[in-house]
Amino acid sequence: MSTQDILPAAMPRKPEILAPAGDAPSFLAALAAGADAVYLGLKHFSARMQAENFGLAELSRLTDLAHAENARVYVAMNTLIKPGESAAAYRLVARLARQVRPDGLIIQDLAMLDLARQAGFEGGLFLSTLANLTHPEALLQAKALGADRAILPRELSIDEIRRMGEACPDGLDLECFIHGALCYCVSGRCYWSSYMGGKSGLRGRCVQPCRRVYRQGGAALQALFRNAENDGRDAARQDGKKTRENRNGRSAREIRPFESDGAARRSPRPPRGKERSGRFFSCLDLSLDVLAKTLLGIPHLASWKIEGRKKGPHYVYHVVTAYRMLRDHAGDPKARRTAEEILGMALGRPGSRARFLPQKNSVPTTPDGQTSSGLLAGKIRVEPDGRLLLKPHFELLPQDYLRIGVEDERWHATLPVTRRVPKAGSLVLRLPRHKTPRAGTPVFLIDRREPELMQALKPWLARLEALPGRSSEAVDSAPRLPAPVKSRPRADMLLRAALPQGRETRGGRNQLLALWLSPRSAEISRTVAPRVAWWLPPVLWPEEEDGLRRMITRLWREGARHFVCNAPWQRGFFPAQLPDDADLLAGPFCNAANAPALGVLAGMGFAGAFVSPELAREDLLALPGQSPLPLGMVLSGFWPVGLSRFGLLGVKANEPFMSPKGEVFWARQYGGNIWLYPGWPLDLMTKRQELTAAGYGFFVHIQENPPAGLPEARRQGLFNWDGALL
Repeated sequence: MSTQDILPAAMPRKPEILAPAGDAPSFLAALAAGADAVYLGLKHFSARMQAENFGLAELSRLTDLAHAENARVYVAMNTLIKPGESAAAYRLVARLARQVRPDGLIIQDLAMLDLARQAGFEGGLFLSTLANLTHPEALLQAKALGADRAILPRELSIDEIRRMGEACPDGLDLECFIHGALCYCVSGRCYWSSYMGGKSGLRGRCVQPCRRVYRQGGAALQALFRNAENDGRDAARQDGKKTRENRNGRSAREIRPFESDGAARRSPRPPRGKERSGRFFSCLDLSLDVLAKTLLGIPHLASWKIEGRKKGPHYVYHVVTAYRMLRDHAGDPKARRTAEEILGMALGRPGSRARFLPQKNSVPTTPDGQTSSGLLAGKIRVEPDGRLLLKPHFELLPQDYLRIGVEDERWHATLPVTRRVPKAGSLVLRLPRHKTPRAGTPVFLIDRREPELMQALKPWLARLEALPGRSSEAVDSAPRLPAPVKSRPRADMLLRAALPQGRETRGGRNQLLALWLSPRSAEISRTVAPRVAWWLPPVLWPEEEDGLRRMITRLWREGARHFVCNAPWQRGFFPAQLPDDADLLAGPFCNAANAPALGVLAGMGFAGAFVSPELAREDLLALPGQSPLPLGMVLSGFWPVGLSRFGLLGVKANEPFMSPKGEVFWARQYGGNIWLYPGWPLDLMTKRQELTAAGYGFFVHIQENPPAGLPEARRQGLFNWDGALL
């Protein structure tokens, strides 16, 4: 009898507690609290560019200190890489590998899978939530591309996380968020901030439009609709004049592809009902607390991740301490109660389970409630002499940091506390005159540097300062880039959500019919299926995978060969060896934006790629000359600013809603996801000649019928064409 016959089966290893750090004090707080690993960002290529972040010299000393404590360090280089940035990213990774020697890189862009290994990086490559690995097949594809870890989305339930763990291939670890801020939109599928002006979440520059107050219905939108109606009459008169002037030829007014079926230029219809306003999309924090124990024992789940690289050491120390207790003493009721008390002092937002409990499919928003970060310290009183007074609900300490109001309010401000203020004592708030808040404005404690914690960090700081650190020479080499190819012209695609009828199934001259693949669209006639370009969904959840695979298998059997994958991982739904007649394209939601990423897609078997529409003019025009794949572009139509799995509270689908600045949006549900759209469509039709001259060979027009009451757009839909992707 062998020892294998008598020994018990090996238990899954205990998951690491992975702490965030945006600065050195937070890093030291993580180590002091016993974190197993710390993740952080550099000054460049980090998806939290608002955090202080680290330089290489400082980071090398911090990493040495962590390694002395048997803790690991992961560096986030998880931004979208623009066409001209590949060499800079390569050089930075090369210096990181020589000077810092971290244990892992957190990456979003496929380019980093290639560039990091070329640069000599030997640590783990971890695919970020921004890479959108949301279903089991994605894990197999990630492993095949050389990834060592996949970071799961925050929208999964415990059952779905368990399913992902059971499907995970050997050699790939999983990482799961257990605490911290939630985005309303799915990571890697949010363009809201970017569409509003180039500050992209994929580049770490998000301005959080989801946290703002929006209005829907009632008198608030009446003026907007009246203006739109007047503009429509003026446009109609102008069009009539132009038509009369061109009576012997075509009308001067060109109908855009997204205007077919009467979808646009309808008479605006004001929304009914009284006005609703609120922070409809501002999420509570994720806080699994005592439920985290249900994650123990899930195969391949190697890491419990805490969000918060913009938080201070107080937050990091408390949250790490609490989850260590919940992991190490999962069966101890006293430890659980203590951990919950500690989390209550961590200065985050109010907590939510999000979708973690499948039987409680709650939406983690409270449109009329408090979703601001920090602990509510009290509300402002305005004294007769004009002074702003706060009587705090708890003791305030020197070096505490307060926030007045919420970020999108005109009087929003932050300020330090300079003296101790007892509970219910008086603190006069001194703010600039233009920032004067009204009575009742909430005040939040957002950071605390209590003496006990600062004292506990002193020996750690002394050890850090005693370390010599390392330097490295500049890297003169450059990465090997794939050879570019020329794009061959293809027919334009007209992408529809609704099934075509009659002659519409034949497409038009120089036009290919495209359909979003869904259970309904897949029922199309088998004689029509081969003539359609089938677009796979931008987000796929675990329980949807089997159904999508069956639809693709049936369409493939019926002769369909034109498919557009909107995540690289969807390549796994097709034969490993593609036949000559296969036409598999990488869709725009793959966020391809540089030559190395396109090289990875080419190696996976894609015949071409739609580039990310986020790019600005200069980058868009430069990319075809570098690309190893033929390239296409989204030329017109309603491009979604975000996709969400969290549902809607307080705002109605298919009705316009308005931002504080008067920008109009609307929402629509497809399957289990909410698609958020701007009130003005993307329209690069006038740029077509320029794009074709640069080397783009094919284009798509997205047809999405907007709500009947949507006002006529008074804003150009150029995305970032005339601006910059910061």
